[in-house]
Amino acid sequence: MADKIDYEIIGEDLQAVTITLDPGEGVRAEIGSMLYMENGIDMQTNVDGGLLKGFKRMFTGESFFISNYINKDTVRRGVAFAAPYPGKLMPVDLAQFNGQLICQKDSFLCAASGVDIDIAFTKKLGAGLFGGEGFILQKLSGTGLAIVHIGGTLLTKQLQAGEQLRVDTGCLAAFTKDVQYDIKFIGGFKNVLFGGEGMFYTVLTGPGTVFLQSLPFARIADRINAHSVKNDGTTKRVGGILGDIISGQ
Repeated sequence: MADKIDYEIIGEDLQAVTITLDPGEGVRAEIGSMLYMENGIDMQTNVDGGLLKGFKRMFTGESFFISNYINKDTVRRGVAFAAPYPGKLMPVDLAQFNGQLICQKDSFLCAASGVDIDIAFTKKLGAGLFGGEGFILQKLSGTGLAIVHIGGTLLTKQLQAGEQLRVDTGCLAAFTKDVQYDIKFIGGFKNVLFGGEGMFYTVLTGPGTVFLQSLPFARIADRINAHSVKNDGTTKRVGGILGDIISGQ
């Protein structure tokens, strides 16, 4: 299967991607992300790599199974995938990053069939114990195109050798393999109790490229949870929750 795929990203905040496959070409995608597929596209859902690979994907927030879409027709056919929540779809040519990119869990959407999805644990004890969202990471490797989902707006930072960047753990979307990753205590009694940023933050040390997301899904979930219970303790209906969020209540 080819590592390169023809794609077009549609939309601004709730994006989708359409992929056009030549005869015999295929693309792999996260379960439940398919928007549509044209006649001639054959969907094959399997573990893809065996039980161990399936369990590794589950640890990174993806499904145990993965879907492969293959063009069985004699002409070009299309398939489309949708983002799971508001944000941006980021196309990544892994060949430009020496064949590997480390991503936050649950960020993979789809990729050329030559791209492998694996688990990447942080190497430092502090990051493992206190990393929270950033403890278990995804490793995308290969030479093909991958598309990952970024919550909110995408920011890109290029770090020089030895240059450091301190980031909220949830806002770290992805980074290249040469970037060093660690977790630090935020420090200060008032910072911990009233800062609203949690007790720890991520420290990234260059050289390499860092991709940040302005609205991680955890913040959306916290906002919904905060508005999910009425004053009398009963649960609000979904429409009421979303209405309060939109109105700023």
